[in-house]
Amino acid sequence: MTSILTYTFKNLPSTSKWALRFSVRPLSCSSQLRATPGPAVAAQTKSKKTLAKPNIRNVVVVDGVRTPFLLSGTSYKDLMPHDVARAALLGLLHRTSVPKEVVDYIIFGTVIQEVKTSNVAREAALGAGFSDKTPAHTVTMACISANQAMTTGVGLIASGQCDVVVAGGVELMSDVPIRHSRKMRKMLLDLNKAKTLGQRLSLLSKFRLNFLSPELPAVAEFSTSETMGHSADRLAAAFAVSRTEQDEYALRSHSLAKKAQDEGLLSDVVPFKVPGKDTVTKDNGIRPSSLEQMAKLKPAFIKPYGTVTAANSSFLTDGASAMLIMAEEKALAMGYKPKAYLRDFVYVSQDPKDQLLLGPTYATPKVLEKAGLTLNDVDAFEFHEAFSGQILANFKAMDSDWFAQNYMGRKTKVGLPPLEKFNTWGGSLSLGHPFGATGCRLVMAAANRLRKEGGQYGLVAACAAGGQGHAMIVEAYPK
Repeated sequence: MTSILTYTFKNLPSTSKWALRFSVRPLSCSSQLRATPGPAVAAQTKSKKTLAKPNIRNVVVVDGVRTPFLLSGTSYKDLMPHDVARAALLGLLHRTSVPKEVVDYIIFGTVIQEVKTSNVAREAALGAGFSDKTPAHTVTMACISANQAMTTGVGLIASGQCDVVVAGGVELMSDVPIRHSRKMRKMLLDLNKAKTLGQRLSLLSKFRLNFLSPELPAVAEFSTSETMGHSADRLAAAFAVSRTEQDEYALRSHSLAKKAQDEGLLSDVVPFKVPGKDTVTKDNGIRPSSLEQMAKLKPAFIKPYGTVTAANSSFLTDGASAMLIMAEEKALAMGYKPKAYLRDFVYVSQDPKDQLLLGPTYATPKVLEKAGLTLNDVDAFEFHEAFSGQILANFKAMDSDWFAQNYMGRKTKVGLPPLEKFNTWGGSLSLGHPFGATGCRLVMAAANRLRKEGGQYGLVAACAAGGQGHAMIVEAYPK
């Protein structure tokens, strides 16, 4: 099957049927994108069925926290990943007062691993004072690593293996591993094995200056060698998402995040006293600008005609998150009032070249069908915002019968999430995106919004490198 983007770019984007098909119903509308959700959202909520399943344990979120998400290179720049993860664990212990000894298992997600602490979950747990008898492991699944940590915990509890699990994630983009070149690494390893001076001198004679060229990490696909930003730019072009639309959506994200921060709605953020520095209390990437200022920025990836810029992309972020997940009966026995149930979830995978960022489009209908819900049943949507163009391309794909029929094997479109229910406290574009930690932020945002607004069901969805994606249903715990 001819891929979406290959087809588009081979057939003149300005006149292709693809571009026309996806620009008939443009999403660009300042009043729509800037609309601030009002109290009417809660009033529309209706009492619905619970998603409890017979003979399966109910899994609940007692609470969740995160460190402030910071621009890389700022207050966390001198720390190691386990330092930030430890801060999230300590914040969770303080918030919930859970005894460390009742925690059966700890799981953390991370993407770019620090080689000294490859199992960062274990190092952070020990640093936070958990028993050395408490097992911990680390998972990696690109931007849905924390989602994988959570659902692994759900599986452990639902199967009866555990009662109490701490799940979370961490990323420290301020200090990513930079390697020697392969030739240099090979020479150093061979030198270490050399037994005589003659062998060492022979090896050193082969040294060349280009051996010193470092290997820098890149947010790029191994299978395609394409950066995610470049892929986002192609995706936006394929779905006829304009630069103006992307800037408007990014401005919406930052404006709503600033409003939520000012009103104290981001209650999952816990203060972090950075060693040798001041206490950090809030996210520092929330920066509402103006469309005029955003329009001045040059394309970041496809130059000079691309539409993805620094202003409509998520930024490199440091931060960590942690959640306390329990079997419902255990939580109630310990006197907790949970915030939400973790219900059905799915993982999906697509072509990493041309459908890299369409995970939410594919995952959303699957998780809704699995839960027996419709899009109209959802009261709070929390989608990961990698790029404005990615979000808007997913919107157009979800709202297209043609895309559903030709690429998803569906008779009808998924449907368009209403903006008044969508990421109303900001998203990754504004709050930040520590790769390994965002999943927990999404779930806690959904849970906290449901409690605040009186809704019952939240839908969390995210794309990830490798063409993968995730979606989960969060159900509010009865008050």
